[in-house]
Amino acid sequence: MPSTCLPASSQTYDAGAKPASSRFLDMTDRSAGGRRRRSSSILQVYHEPPETLEQMSDQAVIPNMNANWTNAKGAWTIHIVIIACLKILYDVIPGSSQEASWTLTNMTYMVGSYIMFHYVRGIPFDFNGGAFDNLNMWEQIDNGAQYTPTKKFLLSVPIVLFLLSTHYTHYDSTYFVINFLATLAVVIPKLPFVSKSLT
Repeated sequence: MPSTCLPASSQTYDAGAKPASSRFLDMTDRSAGGRRRRSSSILQVYHEPPETLEQMSDQAVIPNMNANWTNAKGAWTIHIVIIACLKILYDVIPGSSQEASWTLTNMTYMVGSYIMFHYVRGIPFDFNGGAFDNLNMWEQIDNGAQYTPTKKFLLSVPIVLFLLSTHYTHYDSTYFVINFLATLAVVIPKLPFVSKSLT
């Protein structure tokens, strides 16, 4: 059947043929194994581009006030104080059991820790020219070095809190699963293969 409208280049195509520069896959294409190749994946992982030389230079010019407080006196103590205050707050709620109190304490600390250390990117100060805009706080602590005392402490706090909450919920399977998933959501982003290292 002749076509009445021709492309500007005066090329014609058969009904079953695809143009040479088509971005669409031919569904009849087969790989060596005889199976059709997948065109895309449902889950795609975003990878941050590597830091440029300018960004690394800007990061080294002035100390990062957003992350340096984690090495200051009392920075470790505040985590224990926050956990104790949360436990007292949930104990005061009428009708709250010890199991629910420990689970709520664990969940609240884990959500707050995740938001603070892994969700928010950049820094609230404008004195460094955006050098840390692509980094979350965990990646900014100790200039991205892994296994520093501060990072070891911040990794151990959720694990110890999970163990305490598991013990005081009397190893109930429902509370265990809730506490375990909350702990995993905070511990996995802290591991070296997930967080971006600056060094």
